[in-house]
Amino acid sequence: MSTRKKNNSIPVFILISGGLLLIVAAFMLANQNPPAAPTPQAAIEEAVYPEIQRVSIDEAKAALDSGSALIVDVRAADAYQDSHIAGAINIPSEEIEARLGELDKAQWIITYCT
Repeated sequence: MSTRKKNNSIPVFILISGGLLLIVAAFMLANQNPPAAPTPQAAIEEAVYPEIQRVSIDEAKAALDSGSALIVDVRAADAYQDSHIAGAINIPSEEIEARLGELDKAQWIITYCT
């Protein structure tokens, strides 16, 4: 009975090539720059509308509780119906100019949309 030696060079070549490919891919992924963090919308709005005063949640709540402010939700009516700040009224942003007469100009008016 003759014994023939099998040629195992092809599977070894595939294993080595695959391993090298994985190493190169891992190296490339590790050296990528992380994506830049998105700029918060509030920061963009502050840059575009610097004359508009920003109000913290605590300030808004204190003003609402004391009666010195009116909170106006400027989202669409269906979004307001789904959820809103207790005590807020709804005037969608596209209606605000036409409905300004409904607001007491002596009160602090705080608008929100999220």
